[in-house]
Amino acid sequence: MESISNINCPPWAPFFGFAGVASAMIFSTIGAAFGTSKAGIGISGLAVFKPELVMKSLIPVVMAGIIAVYGLVVSVLIAAGMDPEQPYSLYSGFIHLAAGLACGLTGLAAGYAIGIVGDSAVRAYVYESRVFVGMVLILIFSEVLGLYGLIIALILDTAKDNSICGA
Repeated sequence: MESISNINCPPWAPFFGFAGVASAMIFSTIGAAFGTSKAGIGISGLAVFKPELVMKSLIPVVMAGIIAVYGLVVSVLIAAGMDPEQPYSLYSGFIHLAAGLACGLTGLAAGYAIGIVGDSAVRAYVYESRVFVGMVLILIFSEVLGLYGLIIALILDTAKDNSICGA
């Protein structure tokens, strides 16, 4: 019969922690890449008609890039909490997986929203300059989706517990 320590702290438990690291990085980066590419397409269309507006229209691209930084922060935080010299519990692995998924999937959604809004708003900005303030506000609300995922990931990371491994 296995001891409680072996059940709660199997040698494969870090797999879930590293899956959280990968989830945070991969999904948030896909969201940032989509947002950058979609908004970049709109900026290219704007540049044909009014090249002087290109610099003001880079806001969606910058905001999409910040989404990837959220994933990087969570990935580094999770990886820093994993020490091969110390026991790692299955509970901590699931917590880290949840943190990575929370950050990564909200980053994916935020990047998608930033890309769609950025593309449409930048194209509208060519014809009507009053759209700019509305575009920035909507982009901020889209960015906040990723920030919520980062906050949830940070809260989840504080809940990890390896003390059940008997170290």
